[in-house]
Amino acid sequence: MSTLQPDLPEVVKKNRNLAAGETFRFGCHPGVSCFNRCCADVNILLTPVDVLTLARRTGLSTREFLDRHALVPITKQLHLPVVMLRMGPEPDKRCPFSTPAGCGVYEDRPWACRMYPVGMAIPPARAGVEPEPVYFLFEDDFCQGRAEPAEWTVESWRADQGVPAREALETGFREIVSHPYFIGGRTLDPKRMEMFFMACYDLDSFRDFVFGTSFLHRFVLDAGEVERLRSDDAALLAFAFRWLRFALFGEPTMTVRSETKP
Repeated sequence: MSTLQPDLPEVVKKNRNLAAGETFRFGCHPGVSCFNRCCADVNILLTPVDVLTLARRTGLSTREFLDRHALVPITKQLHLPVVMLRMGPEPDKRCPFSTPAGCGVYEDRPWACRMYPVGMAIPPARAGVEPEPVYFLFEDDFCQGRAEPAEWTVESWRADQGVPAREALETGFREIVSHPYFIGGRTLDPKRMEMFFMACYDLDSFRDFVFGTSFLHRFVLDAGEVERLRSDDAALLAFAFRWLRFALFGEPTMTVRSETKP
């Protein structure tokens, strides 16, 4: 087992660390006695792609989905907003998309659900060091899936669950949350926090911001890209991450029109 960095979350330290190529056993299907038990009273962090695909799946705008199905906890320890899936009412506190037959939004299930029982943490940013994900294994006592015969590595499990393709859409997001700007505990001011939240999670509002304000008169964009941003969610999300690097950190990822420069 590799030596873990001391600044990693406690959940990483207390669970089995998975090195590249290391195997584990797991299976989940209706025949497992604990089927659906992990779909209640659980903290599920939602990524930008999770919010977008679940909103489209449920026929809601991203704003409506966030209002109806998400929680945005605020603590002093968070340097960026996070979004969590809102569980159902007590006493069960079940996932709103859980059904007796399984996940009702399985094709669009969140990243955390796809990854389970594998967890991942990204170490805090350090100067001159590209953060590498650390993978670990949840070994919950109630989970009988650990006794199933199927054997996996982190790599084969991620591929089977369709994780890499979704993560590819969020490359820019990971670059932002692990940005060197945050070294030493720096945080964003409230205005830039709102920018981050809108661009990452409320994509429909971000589209309104791009097309309903003077945005397109302030930045240089070619006509083809503008048309893609009108209807292509993946293109708009990638553009949102690019714009955030300009808006949050002052990086030259956008070109300001000369007539609007101070």
